[in-house]
Amino acid sequence: MNFKVHLSENQILNLGPNSNHLLSVKREDLIHPYISGNKYRKLKYNLVQAKQEGRNTLLTFGGAFSNHIAAVAAVGKEFAFETIGVIRGEELVDKVEGNPTLKFAKSCGMQFKFVTREAFRNKISEEFIQNLRREFADFYLIPEGGTNELAIKGCEEILLEEDSKFDYICCSVGTGGTISGIINASKPHQKILGFPALKGDFLREEISKFAKNPNWKLITDYHFGGYAKINTELIGFMNEFKRDYNIPLDPVYTGKMMYGVMDLLSKGYFPEASKILVIHTGGLQGISGMNELLNKKQWPLIS
Repeated sequence: MNFKVHLSENQILNLGPNSNHLLSVKREDLIHPYISGNKYRKLKYNLVQAKQEGRNTLLTFGGAFSNHIAAVAAVGKEFAFETIGVIRGEELVDKVEGNPTLKFAKSCGMQFKFVTREAFRNKISEEFIQNLRREFADFYLIPEGGTNELAIKGCEEILLEEDSKFDYICCSVGTGGTISGIINASKPHQKILGFPALKGDFLREEISKFAKNPNWKLITDYHFGGYAKINTELIGFMNEFKRDYNIPLDPVYTGKMMYGVMDLLSKGYFPEASKILVIHTGGLQGISGMNELLNKKQWPLIS
């Protein structure tokens, strides 16, 4: 199966005359307009597997503004899969047209099943999955966020041989799949820094299930209160970053990571003349939904 994608490219940032660091951004967000960044990487081999198994339907899980839900819906449309999204929150059943992510997924042909938040927490239980199979018959199951062994395989392809010159590789962390692939593909001299978008230390255990190398660390100081939580300081940073470098950031993942990287640079965290590569994992489709929430709060919008 061949995606019509653009190869990602590394964009060097000008840090000014007072810095001797090399900071470069790998623009995975430019791979595809709807199946971009780590979503493309995670889905690539899962789609191959689904085809090999003769499965014509993809079923997965996500929230109201999930990048993963949007990407699965898009690949379903492009490669003629039926798609089913199990969505967290029964209250969303009559709000699809007002939600940019769900509206897009629906336009791609995705069928929704809305469940309570309590039921959603049990989504990986055997009983829950069996009930879904009784309701929807045969389907290829993709976990929430897309992380499984095949997703890790895809994410191992993010780093290229030319990236071996970098001392540090930085990426945002959601379910832990992307950073695991990067860790596995990294060189022994490289340090992998993950910036979780969620509070808590549980991700270390999840990453350890897949990561084969010990050269990684989680920087847990830049989640801004938890998943999908932001403030006006982060919004201002993202808008300034886009103005300065012409690189849009998303508010859930890459915005927080890049804020963290820039803050660490200002504090002298990195040794002199470090070569740092930051992975832009996409997720830009979520900006429109976030701006709707910001508008209701009368906060500044993300440009």
